[in-house]
Amino acid sequence: MAGLGPTELIIILAIVILMFGVGRIGKIAGEMGGGIRAFREGLKGEDDEDSTEEETKTEE
Repeated sequence: MAGLGPTELIIILAIVILMFGVGRIGKIAGEMGGGIRAFREGLKGEDDEDSTEEETKTEE
């Protein structure tokens, strides 16, 4: 991985935590996860979306 060993990765991680803080990193990671989830749902297509809407209507 570009010549980066475990020691270098730990140093980089420590610098990132000092710059942004743990809370902000968690928030950013959560937003990235939500974006990835929305992207995957978008890839499924409209067919899956239509069936999900029908299931939701029948449950109500």
